Amino acid sequence: MTKKQIALKRASELKDRIQDYLDVKERIPSGMAAAEQAKMEEKKRKILTHLKGTEENWKDYRWQLKNRISDLDTLRRFISLDPAEADAVQRVAEKYRWSISPYYLSLIDDDNTYDPIKLQAIPMVAELRDTGLTDPMAEEFTNPAGAITRRYPDRVIINVTNQCAMYCRHCQRRRNIGSDDHHTSREKLEKSIAYIRANPEIRDVLVTGGDALLLSDATLDWLIGELHAIPSIEYVRLGTRVLATMPQRVTDQLVNILKKYPPLYVNTQFNHPKELTQEAKDACDKLANAGIPLGNQAVLLNGINADKYVMRFLNQELLRFRVRPYYIFHAKRVIGTTHFNTSVDDGIEIMEYLRGYTSGMAIPTYIINAPKGHGKTPIAPQYLISRGKNFVKIRTWEGKVFDYPNSPTRDIKEYF
Repeated sequence: MTKKQIALKRASELKDRIQDYLDVKERIPSGMAAAEQAKMEEKKRKILTHLKGTEENWKDYRWQLKNRISDLDTLRRFISLDPAEADAVQRVAEKYRWSISPYYLSLIDDDNTYDPIKLQAIPMVAELRDTGLTDPMAEEFTNPAGAITRRYPDRVIINVTNQCAMYCRHCQRRRNIGSDDHHTSREKLEKSIAYIRANPEIRDVLVTGGDALLLSDATLDWLIGELHAIPSIEYVRLGTRVLATMPQRVTDQLVNILKKYPPLYVNTQFNHPKELTQEAKDACDKLANAGIPLGNQAVLLNGINADKYVMRFLNQELLRFRVRPYYIFHAKRVIGTTHFNTSVDDGIEIMEYLRGYTSGMAIPTYIINAPKGHGKTPIAPQYLISRGKNFVKIRTWEGKVFDYPNSPTRDIKEYF
């Protein structure tokens, strides 16, 4: 065969390898698809009519927060629930808080009982199972001062609020949600800042909650400014899900505050392509255009994204939104959420399918949080099969096996 013939044969093989994804892709609901956009617009109009809101109201995050839906009667005006589903909402509400922004509610598809947005937002009877732990990451035992969580030598978390635009049914910190919204006190925040200042080995601070971007602009400006002024702090990260659940929060004023403190990173959580809407894209664009890098920390969720095609589509779409897929978290065994848990094998299968089948930028790291706060543990398919004295045996993304040289490294001085 000629070189050209070999190249054409290989190109044909590679084309065949993508066909299964292309066959499925068009059936995966996407927030940017015209059909989904039409459904969202219809639901939005219905919500605005009932709440006596305007288009300008819809764009105002304060209106979105004020009008979160948190009672069954109002919910049933906008989505269809059978008697068993309605009863589940009532029963779960006696034990766990729930609330949904009008925006996120508009993404729910009534025609799909197992709609991925609905599963993340609407309480279900499975939450009443008493399996799992209240605090699987032992955060209460890793709090040396203020609102700090410390699990690593050089970085800490500051938990600044319990408030969210929408209380996800898979939330890892549902123990903190309680029955009302409250931000961490200024006194606790000041103690947190003092602890960081007194421990100069800390170089990285993650501000989270709840949702970090539900602090007021003034508080965010003050807090990030205080952290930015500490000489040992190299950068600040903000943990937020509003890009998916209430993108209206990303105002010009907020962006102007955040861009004052480079380097600053925003990590968000999109779990399904349906969450990637035009409104979400507009919010991401505002931040990216201001030079703020965006990363995504998806959670692997049974019934929502534990599918190799869905996760591939999600990660590729995220890159179009200028959001870098960062982590896929294995869902923690939090009490009331274990119906979302998958096997580790599911996660490994997804990672196996991503490698080689999509660009490296679209491949996050699959993470299991070790029990009792012992930190993130990366999990990956095994590509190193064995090690010999002078070679290693490796497996490629296609399953082909090769010997690769592995001679001991010589001192560089020996080459002179």
